[in-house]
Amino acid sequence: MSTNKEKIERCKGDIENLREQIAKQRGEDDPVILQGAVGAEAKKLDLKLRRTLKGHFGKIYAMHWSGANSHQLVSASQDGKLIIWDGNTTNKTHAIPLRSSWVMTCAYSDSGGLVACGGLDNLCSVYKIAGSQANADQTRIAYRELAQHEGYLSCCRFLDDKQILTSSGDSTCLIWDIENKTVKSTFSEHSGDVMSVSLNSTKDANMFVSGSCDASAKVWDIRSAKCVKTYGGNDFSELVQDTFHESDINAVQFFPDGQSFGTGSDDASCRLYDLRSYRQLNYYLSDKILCGITSIGFSHSGKYLFAGYDDFNCQVWDVISAKIVACLAPAHENRVSCVGVHGSGKALCTGSWDTTLKIWA
Repeated sequence: MSTNKEKIERCKGDIENLREQIAKQRGEDDPVILQGAVGAEAKKLDLKLRRTLKGHFGKIYAMHWSGANSHQLVSASQDGKLIIWDGNTTNKTHAIPLRSSWVMTCAYSDSGGLVACGGLDNLCSVYKIAGSQANADQTRIAYRELAQHEGYLSCCRFLDDKQILTSSGDSTCLIWDIENKTVKSTFSEHSGDVMSVSLNSTKDANMFVSGSCDASAKVWDIRSAKCVKTYGGNDFSELVQDTFHESDINAVQFFPDGQSFGTGSDDASCRLYDLRSYRQLNYYLSDKILCGITSIGFSHSGKYLFAGYDDFNCQVWDVISAKIVACLAPAHENRVSCVGVHGSGKALCTGSWDTTLKIWA
């Protein structure tokens, strides 16, 4: 008769065999499985510069479009101003002076009624947008200041006009009740600064993804305030190296269908992860690019991935072939700190430390 030790060893062998079969079925040995799905060659993309927005006098750190039916956008700069622009005319509709010039993020609500920002002051400041010149003074005063984070505010996004999601250098994300200035939910499973968040507004409004300096991206359920999936970091140490980031994740963005999301990292690569198969589908890396990625965005169709880099460039990747199909020119004269695709998919905006915003189409 076999001993308990022999039975245990057989069970371990069976478990390992099952793991190998599952990995084979999922294709984990192929970190670029998406490239084999379609054999078509990537076509070059010709995007032209349509507008240049000038008015900031300091480094632009963030920008965000309003809803798909609006051509308004907001930008935040370390000149201590939050500027709301008309993307069609390049006119400034509001210039909001900030209490702290060390701003790192901004957000525009889909309704167009609120904007928010935050940075090294550890606060999320929310402003109501005045509908007329007579009420312009109301816009200059913060409607609500949300204080509980113990580190800098790295990103913020409105769920609606009553709730906002924030991420911070204190390794947490918070969902706030804006009116009452109270925290509704805390998300605290990251082990490093949380740099970016993205809401899954297409597939599941109760889901968001976060990217962190712990080199992981986590998918969260808003209802339970729990992490449901982790991509990268120590949890993925057993997988092949090409399936996770080796350095800080600075940007995350949901794919347009809500079933996948992209990441951008200081390791000079972008990656595409799938929620259903819980694996990497593709990665975007060039031997000629040696700098970090600051921000990313997907085209409305999902065919292209836009990535802003520390080397002053914004590269456009074909999502399936993982080839560069365009490098936006004329390039910025300093670090590209933010990119944003309009909700309609008809325009792309890039912001830079050179104090300008550029709109491409």
